[in-house]
Amino acid sequence: MTRNLEGRLSRADIGWLAAAIFVLFIGMTFVLFFDQTVVAWADNANPNVGIANFAFTPAALTVKSGETVTFENRDSTVHSIVGVGGFFRSQPLDTDDKFSFKFDKPGEYSYFCGLHPYMKGKVVVVP
Repeated sequence: MTRNLEGRLSRADIGWLAAAIFVLFIGMTFVLFFDQTVVAWADNANPNVGIANFAFTPAALTVKSGETVTFENRDSTVHSIVGVGGFFRSQPLDTDDKFSFKFDKPGEYSYFCGLHPYMKGKVVVVP
């Protein structure tokens, strides 16, 4: 930054500074409102995925091989869980309905809502 003879910032420097602050503000807003990636290890007693506000929470869940994951619809809208590659599929789940699936083999299992395909998540199974 340059200073003029009176020790103040020039108009050009103020413009660049304002632009930088604006870009930082937009970036932080985007992360706060649109970044929904949540990764969690399953509690030994409760490997659950909740469905609320048209999102799976957590978006990524890590479990041990042989554990059963329960998906619970806490939304006021019907949802279904479809495993990419056809590994698993639930019936339509109304509010408070549950669907459970036992993950026997290690790997990454991506899934989505069959009625709202933009809703996505994954279960990571470790040995």
